[in-house]
Amino acid sequence: MNALVLLTAGATLLCCALGTAGVLVYAAGKAQRQSLVERLSDAPALPPAGRARHFRGLDRRLRATRAGRRLERRLASTGLDVTPGEFTVCALAGAAGLWLVAASVLAPFFGPPAALAALWSASAFLGLQRRKRIERFINQLPELSRILANATQAGLALRTALGMAADEMEAPAGEELAKVADKLAIGHSVDDALGELAERLPSRELVVLVTTLVLSNRAGGTVVTSLRNLTKTLEERKETRREVRTQLSQVTVTAYVVPLMGIGTLLLMDRIAPGSINRMTSTFLGQAAVVAAFCLYGLGFLAIRRLSRIDV
Repeated sequence: MNALVLLTAGATLLCCALGTAGVLVYAAGKAQRQSLVERLSDAPALPPAGRARHFRGLDRRLRATRAGRRLERRLASTGLDVTPGEFTVCALAGAAGLWLVAASVLAPFFGPPAALAALWSASAFLGLQRRKRIERFINQLPELSRILANATQAGLALRTALGMAADEMEAPAGEELAKVADKLAIGHSVDDALGELAERLPSRELVVLVTTLVLSNRAGGTVVTSLRNLTKTLEERKETRREVRTQLSQVTVTAYVVPLMGIGTLLLMDRIAPGSINRMTSTFLGQAAVVAAFCLYGLGFLAIRRLSRIDV
């Protein structure tokens, strides 16, 4: 009887010990997995200075969706130090604030259109920042081509030349080339690394440069002469783009002034006759007239921008 009691007590203690060890191992593994998920989720957006991130939970949920990953790629192409969660919260907060301001200052009818305009402005802001980054990168291409030509002429390999250019050039070219150098360091081919660069910052000049480097890397021939000629061509295209932008500056300003004139007219009308906007939007005909007017202003803006768009 005593032996049975001792055996039962020993088995119980052994089960308790094994259960406790299992719980500890499970907790440690879960903590390691959570740490790995957070590190992998935050790695693409971590800035060099290590800024504290906000809305981490929302950020992880967004990155698990297709729209969140697309937003993350757009933010990466702009070079902004913002995560998808932070951008989403800021955009929604701006839309809600503009809704309240428009509804209180103008009329309740203008609340939803103001919120939609805020969301569209957030998306347009990302597009503007991306175009600015691409433009700055294009302006650095002649210098990049010159550095690669000098490094190649000195006998350096293309991988080494790209790494040297990443160290010498400023942002955004230095940052983008650093990503290319990191891809090459972990075993990616030159074609894939340069192809991803061309996808992040699409432009005709960059496509020509990437094509020249890829073909020279495949053929194994000298690339110095091609890069020298490409440097001269890029310098000429840079000056041409600058002249075209200067000539079209007035048209670009006109495209933004036309819609602002409509909004200013509404504010002036409400200033002259207080409450007129509220009375106008309280009927279906007034609401339809306002919607039609803003649609026409939007069409005018798009038409002016399309007519002034010249690809060089």
